[in-house]
Amino acid sequence: MRIVIAEDDPLLREGLALLLRAESLDVVSTTDTPESFLAAVAEHEPDVAIVDVRMPPTHTNEGIVAAVEARRRRPGLAVLVLSAYVEQAFATELLAAGADRLGYLLKERVGRVEEFLSALHRVAGGGTAVDPEVVGQLLARNPHTSALDRLSPRERDVLALMAEGLGNAAIAERLFITEGGVHKHIRSIFAKLDLAPDDRADRRVTAVLRYLKGTGPK
Repeated sequence: MRIVIAEDDPLLREGLALLLRAESLDVVSTTDTPESFLAAVAEHEPDVAIVDVRMPPTHTNEGIVAAVEARRRRPGLAVLVLSAYVEQAFATELLAAGADRLGYLLKERVGRVEEFLSALHRVAGGGTAVDPEVVGQLLARNPHTSALDRLSPRERDVLALMAEGLGNAAIAERLFITEGGVHKHIRSIFAKLDLAPDDRADRRVTAVLRYLKGTGPK
């Protein structure tokens, strides 16, 4: 796995590089600006980019903009975005073009090495990884949204775990239910969100996107 890191905090940038190299992962470049990040992606053609949301010069959304541009230039690039705190608008902006090979984690998650590496590998493998704290805060900000009013509390629990990127077996283990029960809840979620069985789009991803957009502030 070839990785480019874009992070303007030198301690976190080098700490990430050391952590990943200790796991025998190939960190091909570390950068601290959006411009140098895009240049590194073009030069090294990485499999995964780890990108800070806030980068120079204004420290607002430069990292998100650069990540979206990197995926436009290199289709299939996996991106794991790191943020100091929950920024719902930036999360949904990144996910708007499709949720495959995308992750959104709080920086504090890096210290939980096993969870961080699991999210990184999930994203690199084509999946989605949204920090559980992000999911929880988005839901807490607006617990009653019209798009999701039809879901039962248990279905919302299942959808939240889908947003984290968990598969059916992991969801079953987390909620202490059977995989068959998870499958039943997911079928009900698809029906209530009007995601037809013959939709060609990835209904799981579509449901997650609706969840993330629906739980944001109005």
